[in-house]
Amino acid sequence: MVSDTDVQPVDVRDPSIADDTDIDRPWIVLVWNDPINLMSYVTLVLQKLFGYSLEKATALMLDVHEKGRAVVSNGTRERAELDVYRLHEHGLWATMQKEDAS
Repeated sequence: MVSDTDVQPVDVRDPSIADDTDIDRPWIVLVWNDPINLMSYVTLVLQKLFGYSLEKATALMLDVHEKGRAVVSNGTRERAELDVYRLHEHGLWATMQKEDAS
């Protein structure tokens, strides 16, 4: 049996403001330019996976082609992981990262 004198207080760590802000920042999914996939194929994949219109998918594909990358989705970490996985299944080079805090 434990007596009242054996019980010790426990230190509880309060989360800092920086921790809270970091958790709330969404993740972004980037598609990168590659020398293999045709521009028409990238447009088709973006339409298929994300439901983008032809115009939106074409604009993103042109960003990938001209700027080297484009942000194609954002959200929770789990959603970003799934989007990257699906893009990889279609042969596109994709990564995810925390969205910039700007």
